[in-house]
Amino acid sequence: MKHGNAVRLVSTKDMSREKWLSVRNGGIGSSDAAAAIGLSPYKSPLELWLEKTGRKEPEDLSEKEAVFWGSTLEPILAAVYQQRTGNKVRRVNAVLQHPTQSFMLANLDRAVGYDGILEVKTASYHSGQLWEETVPEAYQCQVLHQLAVTGKAWADVAVLIGGQDFRIYRIERDEEKIFDLIDLETGFWQCVKGDVPPPVDGSESSGRALNWMYPQDSSETIDCTDSNQLNRLFCELLDMKRRREQLEFLEATHKQTIQSAMGNATTALFVGGKVSWKKPKDSQGVDLKRLLADNPALAAQYAITTPGTRRFLMQIEKPVPNNA
Repeated sequence: MKHGNAVRLVSTKDMSREKWLSVRNGGIGSSDAAAAIGLSPYKSPLELWLEKTGRKEPEDLSEKEAVFWGSTLEPILAAVYQQRTGNKVRRVNAVLQHPTQSFMLANLDRAVGYDGILEVKTASYHSGQLWEETVPEAYQCQVLHQLAVTGKAWADVAVLIGGQDFRIYRIERDEEKIFDLIDLETGFWQCVKGDVPPPVDGSESSGRALNWMYPQDSSETIDCTDSNQLNRLFCELLDMKRRREQLEFLEATHKQTIQSAMGNATTALFVGGKVSWKKPKDSQGVDLKRLLADNPALAAQYAITTPGTRRFLMQIEKPVPNNA
């Protein structure tokens, strides 16, 4: 029962990053859980599916400052948690596996006593508002996944916000939520095993995934006129486009009306807030057009190629005029 009900799949002590990624790609880890069920603000189920099916390499986050500081501060924050709570923590140098749902994997920051888990986070000052009342939803999902894998009763999430605001949140085991989580993750993993992409979700990540899957157009034309669903979506998209253009026009008009009323004033006060209209300091730049005109050889010497991306354009068929 050292790891609860979980199976100790493989030791991570002295494990290479390549080997760790290979093991992790064989299932859904706790940091994948929110993305798998569509709750991650950073990665969609479709983009995660590309990674789990081996089509796309996961982004290497190890060089990012936030990840560096999170890893560096983890043992310090775990020690602070132990000091402030009196709960003894220990490392778990292993990838753990759910006893029956073999695709569910977990790496724990620390185990706490017999029936607890510690998850350590760092957050910037600007994201502190996300932690005002409770743990952000994506991290709740991560912790519930860990509780599902291990069978443990509770998890504490210790977070350092802005470098000096240390907080501890308790998340109790919730069987109903865990049941739903396992059901949703099972659906995603069936997409991976069946090599069937999950549906798009409108996120930037989903858009990136589509551009990655279909980077080139074939000059082919497909006929969708017999598809009721696609024709309905096309008409709705046209209507949304028209309404957005109307809202953009109204927004620009309202903004300019207020600017006209402000004149040279810097700030305008309103019942619900205020508006500022300031001129920033002048900035220095390089006139590249003139520079290249005076030194045309530089254009070829320092030329770079920026990969193009496909553009999605909509056209409306114009009615044929009636000359009768």
